[in-house]
Order: sequence, then C-alpha cells, then structure tokens
Amino acid sequence: WLVIAVGLVRAYLAKGSYHSLYYSIEKPLKFFQTGALLEILHCALGIVPSSVVLTAFQVMSRVFLTWAVTHSVKEVQSEDSVLLFVVAWTITEIIRYSFYTFSLLNHLPYLIKWARYTLFIVLYPMGVSGELLTIYAALPFVRQSGLYSISLPNKYNFSFDYYTFLILVMISYIPIFPQLYFHMLHQRRKVLSHTEEHKKSE
Repeated sequence: WLVIAVGLVRAYLAKGSYHSLYYSIEKPLKFFQTGALLEILHCALGIVPSSVVLTAFQVMSRVFLTWAVTHSVKEVQSEDSVLLFVVAWTITEIIRYSFYTFSLLNHLPYLIKWARYTLFIVLYPMGVSGELLTIYAALPFVRQSGLYSISLPNKYNFSFDYYTFLILVMISYIPIFPQLYFHMLHQRRKVLSHTEEHKKSE
C-alpha cells in the first residue's frame, strides 16, 4: 500500500492535478487488493485478531469494487470518486499494517495505535462515499451496455440484471455501514480508554 501511496504522490507531482490518478496505480491496486483475500483466511486461522465476518465483508466489497465496477466499467476510472476511495483505502491500510507490524515486534507507538483507532472516523465515511459515488457513476454505462446481465430466454432459464444488482449493493450499505462504524467506535473507546488507564497506573 505504500507503493500505491508513492505512486499517487508521484503522479500528482508529475501531472499537477489529482484528476485521473487512478491510471498511475491501477496495477498495484488490483494486485494488493486482490491479495487481501488472504486476510480472510488469516482471520479464520487466528493469525490476525480480527472478526472473520467483518474482514470478509470489507475485503470482498473492496475486491468487488476494484474488479466488478472500476475495472469493468472503464468510463468511471477517471471519476474523482475513485480517487476518494483509493486514498481512503491506502491511508487506512498503511496505518493498519504498521499497527500489526509494531504489535508483532511488541513495540507499538501510541501514535500508531491512536491513528489506527481514530482516523477511521474520517477515512471510513470518505471511502464509503467514494465507493457509492463510483457505483452510482457506473449505473448508466452498465444499463446501456447490459454488462454481466443475462436475459431470458436461455437454456438455463435464468436471468440476472447487473444494473439492479448494483442498486441493491448500494442499498445494502444503509444497514451495514452504521453497524461497522459504531462497532469501530466502540473498539476505539475500549482500546484507547484502556491505554489511558494503563498510563495513569504507571
């Protein structure tokens, strides 16, 4: 993810504009975000102390957005909303992996712990906004092209409307996002208050 961050900064400095920066980090984004599927396995095996369900939802939604929306609908790749979620993901993951690395070394700076449990307050809504806006921007192109849609009649007697599916995906954010967000706020209070109590006891 640091590679992606550096790529974004270099592209911005070279272009002097934040528009269409996606193309400069497209390949590493696809590689690292797809590789994140391993995190679900890591959670299931207990290597990482995170919820399997929450991790699976987060990773799968990102992989879906990376491949099934941004990659598949070329027209949205220049949208500013793509940069919005890419920046949010990148900062979040750099902080998260730094947190895990220092934790494994048994030397976790308070600043990294604080960032891990605080910056999501801004980054999470920022990422979700970018994701929803990108899906919304893709809708007209999906409807026009019939992307991934299956219409009747066919030998399997099965139909699928990808346009409608994307709308349902957007609607699913309504019940899921608040649950995840408030869960993270609860974790923040729990972890940081414990840290403050530990400092006072010392």
